[in-house]
Amino acid sequence: MRFGFDIDDTLIDLRGHALSIYNRKLKKAVEPSALQQLNTLEIHSLYDLTDDEGFKMWNQHQEEIFFTNCKAFPGALELLQKLAAMGHEIFYITARGADYCQQTKVWMKQFGFPIEEGHFFCGMKDHEKVNIIKDLQLDYYVDDKPQILQTLKETKVTCLLKDQSYNQAACDWERIKDWQVYLRNIDQ
Repeated sequence: MRFGFDIDDTLIDLRGHALSIYNRKLKKAVEPSALQQLNTLEIHSLYDLTDDEGFKMWNQHQEEIFFTNCKAFPGALELLQKLAAMGHEIFYITARGADYCQQTKVWMKQFGFPIEEGHFFCGMKDHEKVNIIKDLQLDYYVDDKPQILQTLKETKVTCLLKDQSYNQAACDWERIKDWQVYLRNIDQ
């Protein structure tokens, strides 16, 4: 089978990692549990930053956020390694900018993500992901953004939504709340 995955906030906890960096840079102590109450992808409102200030903060620290010690969600890495060991094809489709494509691929390989040549796509806008997903003829695709999955409704791709506080209004897809539970289901 052919499995496709978004990366940020689907396989890795980028918002949680950004929160720890923002806390350090802004000398604040916003608790990680605050993310569970936040109904937006962006976290700057937790720091009383305006949209412009939040955009500037993100851009100033984007490389540090992307390439330091951001953790995979528990069970996500193990699931991908298991799928690869079972002979399934794994594709990564991320909207991270083209400037970060090679560095992201290297970073993920260092953390043990199974990446094959030609199975890593980045540098596109969210709305452009759908074309890549369709061209790859994926069997499954997982993302945290319902807008992406919505564009795939008329395809044969089985879409799964990585559960996040900001996507609670979406109800059209099976949710992955816990990668470890999903991993156990693969084992059965």
